[in-house]
Amino acid sequence: MLPDMSGFSPAFERLGAALSAVVLQQQETLAEFLPREDWSADLTARSYTSGGVTVRVALLGSYATRERTWLWGWANPQFGEDHPAVVPTLPIRTLGERLGIPEFTTPEVDLSWYEGPAGHGGELVAMAAGGVLGGGGYIGAGYDGGSAYLHVDDPQAPPAGWDPVPVARLLANATSLFGREPRLTLARLLSQHRVPYRQRGDVTEVYLPGGGTARAVFDNRGRFARWEADLTPTPVPAPQTAPLVH
Repeated sequence: MLPDMSGFSPAFERLGAALSAVVLQQQETLAEFLPREDWSADLTARSYTSGGVTVRVALLGSYATRERTWLWGWANPQFGEDHPAVVPTLPIRTLGERLGIPEFTTPEVDLSWYEGPAGHGGELVAMAAGGVLGGGGYIGAGYDGGSAYLHVDDPQAPPAGWDPVPVARLLANATSLFGREPRLTLARLLSQHRVPYRQRGDVTEVYLPGGGTARAVFDNRGRFARWEADLTPTPVPAPQTAPLVH
């Protein structure tokens, strides 16, 4: 486990580590499905339209650029917890209460301390929140003074499929944002796609669907070092048959 060097709570960091690679992969899938062109949203109707594609959404919260704070939709006086776009997100707060994650239960989260690789700390809150809800991903919808974050809650948005090729990139990007437990980041991604694996010291052995193997190697500080994949299917031996007896 790497030391916690951020202003986020350890519980939030661990959850973010578990979900980050899964969320990043889903975001790439959403980007291929939903054009990012001129957009419009009707939160009462829970709809977001971009490039002629309309999806059902829920309101996670918003990030204010000047104040550098995250405001949950349920805490925003313009909406509140009974608003149609907010109700689907309330399980995030419930989970925060159960697991002791203050970022999920504090109405307005101060992120002025954040100086990490993401554009701002609100992006990481949106990532973790979207990961909790699953679904099609999340959308950052900019407005004068900040960005609203919408969760895509629509079955027409395709789920990300398994692909071993981008795993190294996904894991590197995910651990740059949530670096607390890289092994957990990989394990959650593999579990998401029901890919079997086994941990052996600093190496995670992965048994790829359709044959082939991969190894994720971590250094002595627990950081992700490299991904080695052999995509050659393992030949299946022919079934043995009993000799004919005359």
